[in-house]
Parts: sequence; structure tokens; C-alpha cells
Amino acid sequence: METVNKQEKPAAISYSNIISKKIRVIGIPLDLGQSRRGVDMGPSAVRVAGLEARLEALGHVVEDAGNVAVAIAEQKKEGDPHAKYLKEITATCTKHAELVLKTLEAGKVPVVLGGDHSVAAGTVAGVAEFYRRDNKNIGLIWIDAHSDINTPETSPSGNVHGMPLAAIAGLGPAELANIFNFSPKVNPDNCVLVGVRDVDAHEKENIRKAGVEVFTMRDIDERGMRTVMEEALRMAGRGTAGYHISLDMDWIDPEDAPGVGTPVRGGATYREAHLAMEIIADHARMLSFEIVEVNPVIDEHNRTADLAVELTLSAFGKKIL
Repeated sequence: METVNKQEKPAAISYSNIISKKIRVIGIPLDLGQSRRGVDMGPSAVRVAGLEARLEALGHVVEDAGNVAVAIAEQKKEGDPHAKYLKEITATCTKHAELVLKTLEAGKVPVVLGGDHSVAAGTVAGVAEFYRRDNKNIGLIWIDAHSDINTPETSPSGNVHGMPLAAIAGLGPAELANIFNFSPKVNPDNCVLVGVRDVDAHEKENIRKAGVEVFTMRDIDERGMRTVMEEALRMAGRGTAGYHISLDMDWIDPEDAPGVGTPVRGGATYREAHLAMEIIADHARMLSFEIVEVNPVIDEHNRTADLAVELTLSAFGKKIL
């Protein structure tokens, strides 16, 4: 009797094409840049939401460098009312920039947890300095409801969390702009704002002065997230080693991210936010990543921190299939 060979069972298909990265998590519990308190607890909230374990489950190797030491408002005087706590913020961002630089020198990807958005001046300074030593430029994708491009001369509040992009672009304040003694940190052609929807009159002037690229929420509404992100990444990537991603959680609509420093209605939806991160992962040119302005004091059951972790996972390669 002829023996019929049983069909071999096909090998299990793996849908994972994630390239394992060495990641260093850096917390910057800074809340001196704004009037509403609470974002200093953001790094802890994101850690509690399981950032390290969930990144490791994707296949990445993660270490937590702890928090950069930060002054607290009760111990300091605010100083210049047009740039409150600028001295302390600059000191923190300088220490942070040095740690980011050392992280890249060690072959690890910095994942920065804010704090208010003024921490970005330190993150970008560290990344830009690392690549500058190799005669390379970096790009910047600034994903935010706000443009954060005020200067002490134009700021209506004097809150420095509204100034980090101005510092990165070389408009000032000088102390924050000149970390590592060079400015601007990013060429305007490679600096792209995505999703802004709350911009004051002086910031509109500063955006034109700086010459940075901008996609507003209207652009996303009209053209779709995919088109906007593809163009933004192309702009940030032109002639650069890659780009830093700076994600302010207030970019997302408060319906999905209620616990943020400065909530503004009309932001990106849950799925739009994930799509943006997934497209970043597809391009595979992200050099560093930060999430800022998570405020557990006004959050609901840590929803915003949990979403921050989910979006980080998408940026580092997690897919539906």
C-alpha cells in the first residue's frame, strides 16, 4: 500500500520585523517652565504605566537612567518675569544635554520623559552636539498643540515652556539657546511643527522669522495624517543624520489625553496619533524621542500616561500585525 506523506505544517509566521535597539530612559521632572503644577510627576506616571517592560516585550533592551536633578519652585525665586526660572531651567537642560550626549556616545537611543516642554532645549542640544562632532546635522519634528517659539520679549506669560523651540532655532533666550556654545541647534529647513492649533500673534511672527516648516491641524484635517507626516519626515530628513521626535501630549485631543499641561480642544485623535508614530517607525530614521507635559494631577486613572507609553511603543515599531 502506498504511503501518503502528510503535508508538513508550515512554520509559524512572525509578523515582527522590529530591529532591537538599546534604549536609555531619562526622566526630567521639570515644572518650572509653566504656571500649572504637576508635570514634574509625568516621568513617574509614564514609568508606572509600564514603559520599560512594554518596550522590552517588543525586543528592545532598556535601561533606566533615573531622573536628572531639578530645582523646585518653592526653593527658588522666579527671577525675570519675562523668563521665569530661566537660570534653573538652563542649568537642568545643560545637565540633561550632557546625559543625552553620553547616551548617544554609548550607542543607546535616548527616550526622554518630561516634565514641561522646556526640557526639549536640553534634549535637542545633546543630540545636535553628538552629530555635530561628526559634521552632521539633525532634523526635528515638533508635535504639539503650541509652537513654543516665544522669546522673553514676546511671551505674554514669561513661562519658559513656551520658548524651547525659539531657543533651538536660535531666537533666544540666549542662555538656553547656547548650550554647548552653538546656535541654532537645527537648520530651519529641517525643523517641522506638526499639529499646531493654538498660536499667539507674536509666535506667528517668530515662526516666519525663524523660517521653520509648519503643518497645522487644518493641514491634517484637509490632507490627512499620512500625507502630513510623510512630508514632515521628508523635510526633517533632508541632508540630516535623522531626526529627533518631540511629542507634547497636548497635541492629542483632551478627550483622549486629559492629563496634560495645557489642554486645547481639537487635537489629533487616538488613531491619528498612533498612525503618526507608526509612520515614524516605518521610516526608521528617528535618532531620539521624548514625551512631555503629562500631568497626573489632572489625569483620569493615568489614561494620558498609558497613552504616552502606547505611542512610544508605536514609534519604536509596534504594529497591529
